[in-house]
Amino acid sequence: MKINISLHALFLFLFMSVTSGAFAASKIEFTLSFPEPQTHYVEVSMQVDGLAKDFVDVKMPVWAPGSYLIREFARNVEAVSAKNSSGKSLPVEKTSKNTWRVRSAKGNFTLNYRVYCFEISVRTPFVDTKHGFISPTGVFMFVDGMINHPATVTVQPYKGWSKISTGLEPVAGRANTFYAPDFDILFDSPIEVGNQDVFAFNAAGVNYEVAMYGGGNYNKERLKKDMTKIVEEETAVFGENPNKRYVFLVHNYNVGSGGLEHLNSTVLGVARNGYDTEAGYWGFLKLVAHEHFHLWNVKRLRPIALGPFDYENENYTTNLWIAEGFTSYYEKVILERAGLTPPERFVEGLAGDMAAVDNQPGSKVQSANDASFDAWIKQYRPAENSKNTTISYYSKGSLIALVMDLEIIQATNAKKNLDDVMKAMYEEYYKKKKRGYTDAEFKAMLEKVAGKSFDQIYQDYVYDTKTIDYNKYFSYAGISVVNDNANSSQPYLGIATDEKNGKVVVSNVSRGSAAYVDGINFNDEIIAIDGVRINAYQSDAQRAGEFDRALLNKKVGNKLKFTISRDGLVQQIDVTLRANPNVKYRMVADTSPTAEELAVRKKWLSLK
Repeated sequence: MKINISLHALFLFLFMSVTSGAFAASKIEFTLSFPEPQTHYVEVSMQVDGLAKDFVDVKMPVWAPGSYLIREFARNVEAVSAKNSSGKSLPVEKTSKNTWRVRSAKGNFTLNYRVYCFEISVRTPFVDTKHGFISPTGVFMFVDGMINHPATVTVQPYKGWSKISTGLEPVAGRANTFYAPDFDILFDSPIEVGNQDVFAFNAAGVNYEVAMYGGGNYNKERLKKDMTKIVEEETAVFGENPNKRYVFLVHNYNVGSGGLEHLNSTVLGVARNGYDTEAGYWGFLKLVAHEHFHLWNVKRLRPIALGPFDYENENYTTNLWIAEGFTSYYEKVILERAGLTPPERFVEGLAGDMAAVDNQPGSKVQSANDASFDAWIKQYRPAENSKNTTISYYSKGSLIALVMDLEIIQATNAKKNLDDVMKAMYEEYYKKKKRGYTDAEFKAMLEKVAGKSFDQIYQDYVYDTKTIDYNKYFSYAGISVVNDNANSSQPYLGIATDEKNGKVVVSNVSRGSAAYVDGINFNDEIIAIDGVRINAYQSDAQRAGEFDRALLNKKVGNKLKFTISRDGLVQQIDVTLRANPNVKYRMVADTSPTAEELAVRKKWLSLK
């Protein structure tokens, strides 16, 4: 037996040596420069040394991990050329949408190209005279077969730019040069170049850097204090913080939103003048809590399909309701635990989330499981009928996490909660097995921690589209969920409108509503209702008020006569009013809960 194992090992070693020989001694170095930032280009020089092949294929990723949409970054690439170490031009042939074949590449060559960077988002590169934001999958190419190869990046800032912020490690003795042990790390490490305002704090034994671009009315000391609370509460969930250093890259715009997680950094987009309002500041902290929680949930504890990545194709998983939905739940839980959200507001927020999901007709059509799998074609491509056919794996997954949390607390007599599942999964699959988890493995851990089956929860709420029985789960904590719109006789149209070129145009028709049943369509121009002109030149609220007035003194079963224009043809449509199906939830806590209910409530809300 020992002889056979040794022979097999020898064969495997020889095979790997032969197949990797073309790349073994090679070196990859990037240089980034911004000679004309007003044109929104970054110039990229990619030097590849030590190849033992006559040609190589160099590729651009087509998507950014964490944002599940094929974005075709190669569309922004131009002026691709190659030269050998002697300066001789080499033939370059584009062989697919994102692949360039460099011939006569044996030895050393340098690939030069330009990338147009003018889309403002957390997942796309952007360059102007103020700064350069390098979202790596939209800028760096890789040599086919060399994803696991290390690389260095040297940044040449534009004149007047003095700072570089990134999670990449600096190379000793080389100014503005950074090291990535492989391209997975490189693609996971955004870079901010400019004159960003940088401040730091230490939390959970980790050095945190915050790089603020774009100005803003933020208070650094307040942010340090509150971000520290978030970091330490999240670290407590998993029992450790795996980073030595973490970087928040914050882009402050006139209007901004969104975030994208990375292994030891994140990019946040926010409104620069929103920090001094309660809603704006709380929204920023919630975004911080969400993206920072991802350093465990997604970047380390992950569905098995999400790594190693295929950067050229969709990476399908049915578990984004865990990866994103659970993170959406914890963003609120963490703020409550940190004392940044009072328990009452936390519970009120959950009631709003529950109503938002139940009031979306698509929640009865698409399951959390299917929403995860179809992210690539639906989540980031909303259309006029999306609300009728889809549900967000963020919002539905958050509510599934909520009921699972309460179920675990109840089943364990308030000794355990969802934290125990997350920590156990992190220990088992990230640290011990060093791989992602399957859907069955996550479910098995839930059942192990809770000591009971989760078959019904999975069947009803993960795989099926049943409305969550909120009262069942909140009753564990002595809380009732009341629908203030129950048995409503309020008439309801079910349309949303926009103002376009001085016209009131239908932007959405809710499935099953009066307008939907009687044939009001997306893109119809609404001219009048019951002969009364609808005025387009007003705010959304004022325009909504006109529809409210049209419903005044109307009852379910009454008819409204719509005058519309469809494709330039004016016509009349009678709409028979139906009852408003939308829910409006509120929580009512029993003032005399049982000892068991009180124990669940205290565990869930982290009350003393």
